[in-house]
Amino acid sequence: MASLPKTDTSDRYVYRFGGGVSDGGQGDKNLLGGKGANLDGMASIGLPVPPGFTISTAMCTRYYDEGGQFPQSLRDEVATGIAHIEGITGKSFGDEADPLLVSVRSGARTSMPGMMDTVLNLGLNDRTVEGLAQASGDARFAWDSYRRFIQMYADVVLELDHGAFEEALEIAKEDKGFHLDTDLTSEDLEALVDRYKALVEQQWGKPFPQDVHDQLWGAVGAVFGSWQSERAKVYRRLHDIPGSWGTAVNVQAMVFGNMGETSATGVAFTRDPSTGERAYYGEFLINAQGEDVVAGIRTPQYLTLAARERAGAKAASMQEAMPAVYDELAKVFDLLETHYRDMQDIEFTVQQGKLWMLQTRAGKRTAKAALKIAVDMANEGLITREEAIGRVDPAALDQLLHPTLDPKAPRDVIAKGLPASPGAASGKAVFDADSAERMAAAGEAVILVRVETSPEDIHGMHAARGILTARGGMTSHAAVVARGMGRPCVSGVGSLAIDARAKLFRVGGREVTAGDILTIDGATGEVMLGEVATVQPELAGDFGVLMEWADGVRRLKVRANAETPLDCRTARQFGAEGVGLCRTEHMFFDAGRITSVRQMILAEDEKGRRAALEKLLPEQRSDFAEIFEIMAGLPVTIRLLDPPLHEFLPHEEGEFAEVAAATGIDVEKLKRRAAELHEFNPMLGHRGCRLGVTYPEIYEIQARAIFEAAVAVANKTGDAPIPEVMVPLVATRRELELMKAVIDKAAEAVFAETGTRLEYLVGTMIELPRAALKAGEIAEVGAFFSFGTNDLTQTALGVSRDDAARFLGVYVEQGIYAKDPFVSLDIEGVGELIQLAAERGRKTRPDIKLGICGEHGGDPASIAFCEAIGLDYVSASPYRVPIARLAAAQAALKP
Repeated sequence: MASLPKTDTSDRYVYRFGGGVSDGGQGDKNLLGGKGANLDGMASIGLPVPPGFTISTAMCTRYYDEGGQFPQSLRDEVATGIAHIEGITGKSFGDEADPLLVSVRSGARTSMPGMMDTVLNLGLNDRTVEGLAQASGDARFAWDSYRRFIQMYADVVLELDHGAFEEALEIAKEDKGFHLDTDLTSEDLEALVDRYKALVEQQWGKPFPQDVHDQLWGAVGAVFGSWQSERAKVYRRLHDIPGSWGTAVNVQAMVFGNMGETSATGVAFTRDPSTGERAYYGEFLINAQGEDVVAGIRTPQYLTLAARERAGAKAASMQEAMPAVYDELAKVFDLLETHYRDMQDIEFTVQQGKLWMLQTRAGKRTAKAALKIAVDMANEGLITREEAIGRVDPAALDQLLHPTLDPKAPRDVIAKGLPASPGAASGKAVFDADSAERMAAAGEAVILVRVETSPEDIHGMHAARGILTARGGMTSHAAVVARGMGRPCVSGVGSLAIDARAKLFRVGGREVTAGDILTIDGATGEVMLGEVATVQPELAGDFGVLMEWADGVRRLKVRANAETPLDCRTARQFGAEGVGLCRTEHMFFDAGRITSVRQMILAEDEKGRRAALEKLLPEQRSDFAEIFEIMAGLPVTIRLLDPPLHEFLPHEEGEFAEVAAATGIDVEKLKRRAAELHEFNPMLGHRGCRLGVTYPEIYEIQARAIFEAAVAVANKTGDAPIPEVMVPLVATRRELELMKAVIDKAAEAVFAETGTRLEYLVGTMIELPRAALKAGEIAEVGAFFSFGTNDLTQTALGVSRDDAARFLGVYVEQGIYAKDPFVSLDIEGVGELIQLAAERGRKTRPDIKLGICGEHGGDPASIAFCEAIGLDYVSASPYRVPIARLAAAQAALKP
């Protein structure tokens, strides 16, 4: 069959595939969506793909622009697409003797498992079901397909109560004493269809639609409509998927896995998505349709003999039950992985012994698996090392950088299920998604417990530390979504008797209620009562290999925000190349020092302040010395005191009495001083360098502690640290000039006293728009700029980070900001200030050192911006250092 003439893609919305026909757009996921592009791709390399057509993503955008209406031109194109399927299959849509049935599926550019809607077996009605029964010679299959279609169409298109249909199915089985859907006879299913149609008319007010074309357009509209469903919006927000992308719709000839014992359906991965092991991984069901596998309605069987034996399962694997088809499928796996050069997630159907491929896509995988697959494929020569670096999502490394269960810790195992997504988590048991979200927002760790998850649970799954389900296999909704989110998941714990209404479950004679602490281990499938101790991760193997490759290509240096010895050791372990921000005020809050700090604040003259500061000097010196030793030979940027003084004073009535007793100062005088220091807007008040200008002795003593510690470490170890003294909140050249004079004087005094000179730098944190604008002048004094993006974002946007949560979510949803600007840098606004400051600073001082030290230093998108404008380093929290290293490498590799 010849292809349609090529046309301008802007005039076309329907693209055919299969039967040797392709209307162009092959591989263009932006146009065809991921599913449509890959269906066309599989067909083009000769794989058995049922014929069909794709309605492009552009139509989704137009559909919403035109108020949910379809243009006549689309109806004409769809008619041509249906004729294409009819020509290849030899069946006619709506034919009462041998009907063509189709599936209608979504297909966004980026995989969104379970988030949007699907309709199967479309084209059945009271007449065509009889024709299907006659043509197939299997009345049970025909009526089973019809009841599935009504149930799915009622749920997806008509938006009726899904539970009522499930209840009717359960009653039908109970009345006959059956346990499985497959036990129902054709007569039972025909009666169930009548019940389903009655439910539709009762809830919808109209009979179930019998016109197959009405059915088709209803399903297409529902798939487009699901793009704006609440669950899809939440998923897009969590995964940074723009709402403007839209989804494609794929209409494809049905093939049937529910035509008896020689038919089956399954989901498979070309490698293990949990571990990355090079082994086929998947599940299948005989005499079933695809939704049965992913929805967890029936317990699936293993794909391979090895997997079945490992799990100790009795039901035959596909390798044993259908050896010839399995061998064919294995060859397809290898072909697809070689063709797409990545691990593939595949859906397939076997219809009466014939294999059909329904989908392939790059498979969702855990961070551990992503690392192993990337490194293995590079070593196998399938991809380059540079491509391997780009294959791992930097943010996903977070899964690997936190503690796991201590194997030596006692554990009270109450059940075991499938290890669906690795990692371990402890938290309070909750039985609904809303409670999980609410409790997590209040700072509580929760484990979401469900019979099976559904797309409506997405917000609770994201909020939970881990997910536990009674039903579903390794490719169930819970498993796939949890792996994508990096949440530990244990699925298919059949021994759990969950009562969601009563908010409890029972297992082995024990009862667990909402609020009880659970621990789940997604690597073993164990469910434990109580909290289990954890151990730190081992960062070697594939992680070490990929990090070494990344370090070999990145230009940006990566430092850590750290002010305690533990933070510094952790950062060094994770590959930090220095400290980009050491906040000295955290040291002042120590219980053993706060009294001296308060005495300094309460002193009425410089002499009194110096006396209190002299008590703090040895403590600060000790702090810095320990940090310098850990970071031997690396730069350490120390920010001098930044917060307003009133933060160190008591606030509650009882605290005033305690402080008065400790300092020997009258309570009333203490209260009066606290009132004098109180500020209406402390973020913009008497803080940062303004403290140093007012009370230079504070910065003088801090500087002396820094240089005394640095000299001591240099003399002790022979490996001199490189102190970078940072003056915060500078707005003018003169402020930095005054503070630099204080710092330089302290340095010279220490060097003269010790006879040792060290290299050091004095610079500033750029966190005010004025500082960014006057960067050229400030660079005349400062040897480095560290952009404090937390405060620069606050001052540039006029938004308090502490209060922004109330409205920023709405701002992101409405497209005012693409992302939360406190999570990912506002490149258009704050980014322009940074770029301008960098350019003006370099013009004055070409060798000025430039970096960022706000929380954005661990955000991949922000790191890409820092690479683009040529900053020297980023500084991130210790656990995000590896994320920054990988993100910096990916940014360097971008064309």
